Amino acid sequence: MAIIQKETGTGRAMGVWKIEEPEEDLLARAVGLEGIPEKLRHPNRRLEFVAGRVLVGELMHELGQAFEGVTSNEHGKPMLVNSSCQVSITHSFPYVAALVDVHKAAGIDLEQVNFRLLKMAPRVFHITELRDAGRHPVKHTLIWSGKETLMKIYGKRDVVFSEHLRIDPFRINREGGEMMGHILVEGAETDIPLAYRLFDDYVLVFTR
Repeated sequence: MAIIQKETGTGRAMGVWKIEEPEEDLLARAVGLEGIPEKLRHPNRRLEFVAGRVLVGELMHELGQAFEGVTSNEHGKPMLVNSSCQVSITHSFPYVAALVDVHKAAGIDLEQVNFRLLKMAPRVFHITELRDAGRHPVKHTLIWSGKETLMKIYGKRDVVFSEHLRIDPFRINREGGEMMGHILVEGAETDIPLAYRLFDDYVLVFTR
């Protein structure tokens, strides 16, 4: 896989890779993978699934952590086998990205800039997010990606995106920047600092 971005810090590692190998080559590198889920029949979806596991293995090696594979919990959230490290995986073909954090919850989301969000946003954005996004497709995509990242931190599906997952107003910096997210459920609010990166026509949002 050709690396696009890689960032490491104390107890955490994030990577974005471009999938270029055939499925059989990726399968040969995938640790602890017993097979590809039957529901993943499209060739690109199969490649994303395997490549994500290979990338997580690379990041775990970068952190000096033992890697025995990736499984998932009852909500479909990725979990590391026999490890207390937190992991999050995202993909938008031909790219796959992952974040591993030794100490705290990890969330990451990769999206191609999507002009359709301009029409969908009124149903999934809070009024403050709509005002901040204006008619800017990149900002719309960043807000959506931020909400998806918050969703991965929360780990369940019983939320309303417009009300329970919020992104504060922010300025776009072409070299990347920071955002602040909030998860508001069951009468409590959890603040989640986020970072974002832009490359080609994709946005990447992850916990910081």
